[in-house]
Amino acid sequence: MTGPTRNRPAPGPGRASPEMRLKIGFIVIAMVLSVFAARLVQLQGVDPDQYAAMAAAEGSVDVILPATRGSIVDRNGEPLAESIDGKMIVADPALTTDDAPELATFLAKRLHLDYFQVLQRLRVENSRFQYIARQVPARLATQVVDEAEAEGFVGLFLRRDPVRIYPQGRLAANLVGFLGTPRKDGSARALAGLEDAFNKYLSGTDGEERYKVGAGNQIPLGDSTITPAVDGQQLQLTIDADMQFYTQQVLQQTVEGANAESGIAVIMDSKTGEILALADYPTYNNSAPDEWSPKRYKSSALTDVYEPGSTEKVLTLSALIDAGLARPRQQYVVPPVLNRQDRPIHDHWYHGIEHLTLAGILAKSSNIGTVLAADNFPKGELRRYLSDFGLGHTTGVGPLGESRGILPSGDAWTDQVDDRIAFGQSLSVNAVQMIAAVNTIANGGIRIDPSLVDGSASLDDGTEIGTDDATERRVISSEAARQTGLMMERVLDPVDGVAPLASVPGYRIAGKTGTAQRVVESCGCYDGSHTASFVGFGPTDDARFTIYVVIHDSRTGGGGAVAGPAFAKLMSYALRRYGVPPTDTKPSKLPVEW
Repeated sequence: MTGPTRNRPAPGPGRASPEMRLKIGFIVIAMVLSVFAARLVQLQGVDPDQYAAMAAAEGSVDVILPATRGSIVDRNGEPLAESIDGKMIVADPALTTDDAPELATFLAKRLHLDYFQVLQRLRVENSRFQYIARQVPARLATQVVDEAEAEGFVGLFLRRDPVRIYPQGRLAANLVGFLGTPRKDGSARALAGLEDAFNKYLSGTDGEERYKVGAGNQIPLGDSTITPAVDGQQLQLTIDADMQFYTQQVLQQTVEGANAESGIAVIMDSKTGEILALADYPTYNNSAPDEWSPKRYKSSALTDVYEPGSTEKVLTLSALIDAGLARPRQQYVVPPVLNRQDRPIHDHWYHGIEHLTLAGILAKSSNIGTVLAADNFPKGELRRYLSDFGLGHTTGVGPLGESRGILPSGDAWTDQVDDRIAFGQSLSVNAVQMIAAVNTIANGGIRIDPSLVDGSASLDDGTEIGTDDATERRVISSEAARQTGLMMERVLDPVDGVAPLASVPGYRIAGKTGTAQRVVESCGCYDGSHTASFVGFGPTDDARFTIYVVIHDSRTGGGGAVAGPAFAKLMSYALRRYGVPPTDTKPSKLPVEW
């Protein structure tokens, strides 16, 4: 007996047969594939470059990864300029366009920006990334973006962007310089000093990141490429920050005490040529340069030239000794007036006929005696010596705009000019030039290039400079240098010299005064004002420091009375700071008269 037959239920009204569902599925798949195929033909066959560019632009962002600018530090690593944590504020115009006027007003007020520039950047079409502010202190940048979000604004973001600061304020500002407002691309705009001269060395190279964004944010798994930033290099100076601070204080007090126009003070290591302090007054604060006249941004010790006056006599007389044309005890009859060529030559004091030795000519700073002694030079010989001392040539220590001074040549070197140059007129120098020349005597007759950079660093033109690159050359014999130092000691003698106020108790000091007429640029003539100066080194028999003080338009006296005391303060400080023991030998007693 067979069982009952099992009947299949008939399809209901809402159900299709399996065959029908399969047909519908194939149709849907075919339609989708046809759409993809059409799109593929459009992208690859019609205008593939255009669509690829549109796709990339729509969802990708190029971001600069700022390099950290190298610090400028003193010889002991104390920062004079450094970069600290900062932020850039950027906007996604796709998110900021709708509220651009209100957001621009908010940002302009909080960050002191130009409203119209901000408004334009917030509305840039087809862009997902626009700089709003660069190099903003991190705390301020974070606070501004947080406040904007609290106000309901969207589309602002923060990125790393180091900020340049000058933690020492006015310390060495004329030398260090500063950065101005960044360029449109955010790169540093170096405007003065070492910041400018070594801009490429300090800047490094910015990196770049390219990534995909969506709704203003980076897509975590999207394509991303990174070119890392290469940070700038540190620039280490020979400057001693503590000595620089003290030098600036003494210089300011001296200029103001003399009711003078300006001043310069330079301290050099006699044996290495390293500049330990280089001060200008008046100066400025490079943390807020806009508050000061641009005239103060330069280092006048390098850019400004002037007649050195009687400090130049040590170069003339040392050259005479080196050439075998004079000796310290040589005797001269010095008349009250010397009538030469176009005009008479006088001394700074009225006298009758004086009987002075060569040492006495220097000790009393006699113009007449110097000219008489220099008459022994063969034609052109004095100029050759002065050029070897470095006059007429830039020192190349680093800052831009250094003047080479004026050392006449050819037909310009007349007999009259020859006479005046012998005692420090009719030529011009900058302060670093002059101290390097006198330091040649302190260094046993060997001139060494002055240095501001410890080690070696590259100027923007590719020149390598610094202590590692300094050159030396012998200018005068060691014996000529020794004898000149002994004559310079007599300048500070309380009885026979003109600058006893420059002496330092316990130490033998060699020095020379200078009181020169000043030339006015407007007329190229002397205006009646003077430059008072003092240059010297110590201890005389084993020089450790060479110091030069220059006071322009002093109203209270000459080099011995005005610059001499400042020199003594600086020399005393330097000798104590570096632990130089007192001199245990007797000072020079060379005769000044006969």
